[in-house]
Order: sequence, then C-alpha cells, then structure tokens
Amino acid sequence: MPEQKCCASLSRRHWLILAGASLAVATAHGADFPEISWDKLVPQGWDPTKSLGDMKPLSDNDPRAAAQYARLREVWDNAPTVAALAGKRVKLPGYLVPLDEARDGIREFLLVPYFGACIHTPPPPANQIIHAQSQAPIKGFKTMDAVWASGTLDLVRGSSEMGASGYSMVVARLEAYKGK
Repeated sequence: MPEQKCCASLSRRHWLILAGASLAVATAHGADFPEISWDKLVPQGWDPTKSLGDMKPLSDNDPRAAAQYARLREVWDNAPTVAALAGKRVKLPGYLVPLDEARDGIREFLLVPYFGACIHTPPPPANQIIHAQSQAPIKGFKTMDAVWASGTLDLVRGSSEMGASGYSMVVARLEAYKGK
C-alpha cells in the first residue's frame, strides 16, 4: 500500500511538473495573451452613421462645419464598448501615442489602430482607442511606432488632449511590430 501512495504521489508531482512546464512554454510564446483584431472592440451592429444624421460635405470655413464636427465628436467619444472584453488578457497590434515621455521611458500612452490617429483630427471613436499604462517605464519607442501590446483590458472611459478612450489596458508586454 505505501508503494501505491508513493507512485500516486509521483504521478501527481510528475503531472504538476508537466503542467507547470506547459504553462511556462505557453507564456513564453504569448499564448496567455490571445491575439485579437481591432474590430473585436466594436459591438456587433454598431453604426455611428445612424446617430449622425445627414452629414454633408462642407468647407472648413462654413459655420455648419463646426456643428457637424461637434456632433461627430459626441457620437465617437461615446462609442459603445464590448462588455465581454472586461478583464480579458489580449494581444493586439497598433500605433503608440505617448501621453508622457520621460528620460526613463513611457509609462502612459494611447494605443490606436492606424498611423496618424490622435495626432490628426478627428481621432478615432472611443472604442478604437485604448488608454494603456505600464508600471515599468517602456524604453525604445516613440510616437507612432507600430507595436504589439499585450495586457489586460478593462472598460474604463478616459479623456486626453489626443482623444477619448473607451478601453484601458494594463500593459504586461510591449514589442515592436513584426509582420507574420
């Protein structure tokens, strides 16, 4: 009987070692952060044009242009998010818009889906902007660098001079973007 207990214990230990090794390999290869695309951040069926009404092309000096832009900003700044993404660990590509830059690196930035977003107006809808924060300063990146960001998403609305965000992310890993 003691032999069976010993063997059962070894089997359990062996299983735990294998499970731990598998987890370490999966973590090293990024499996703990499933890759998603930007369209997953937009609720199915959301159509901002329905809320905008009849928008007409106007010249910049037309007084109605400012009213149209204000209406667009209101709809986009309040763009709905996907509740199921709260607390999810994800990895997605994007462009970096630093909100703070110090000698020791960047700790806070916006992650956006396309080059030039938030630098040119109008910024994307809030459900296409992620307010990202890192506990450790991130070095070696600058404005509009293409990156892979891995971290935990949350549904926290934010506002900065660069645009309104519908999501936040605690960044676990930031890497230079490399195509597949």
